[in-house]
Amino acid sequence: MAKLTSNMEDYLEAISLASRGEDGARVKDIGALLKVKNPSVTGALEVLEKAGLVVHQRYGKVRLSAKGHEIAAEVKKKHSLISRFLIEIVGLPPKVADMDACKIEHVISKETFEKLKVFYDDRAAFYAKRLSEVIEEAKVKYGKK
Repeated sequence: MAKLTSNMEDYLEAISLASRGEDGARVKDIGALLKVKNPSVTGALEVLEKAGLVVHQRYGKVRLSAKGHEIAAEVKKKHSLISRFLIEIVGLPPKVADMDACKIEHVISKETFEKLKVFYDDRAAFYAKRLSEVIEEAKVKYGKK
């Protein structure tokens, strides 16, 4: 399959978000998330269906195929981590970070994304270790309870 456009990746992400625990997403909910009209959603769904990434029957709900789920999950993972980085490290307001993450998620290299994941994994390990040390110090200082 050819590389998807960032627009089509956004549709997969929106379908995944709009489907939350339900049996699919409605066209109008996808359109609302992406701020586009229903005919635009329908056109994109035709492309995604031909690529085998969604299943959609006219006037029915849209469901991601296994491959569609896989791609949507990857896009959401990128979006989430990039947004966190922009908020926590760069200091951007959440709304700005979310908008920028939506753009960056489509162009970030695999290598850069992997390094960003390692950065967060290392950071989490550091704080987990430090928290354990502080708890142990408090137990010694104040007596184990």
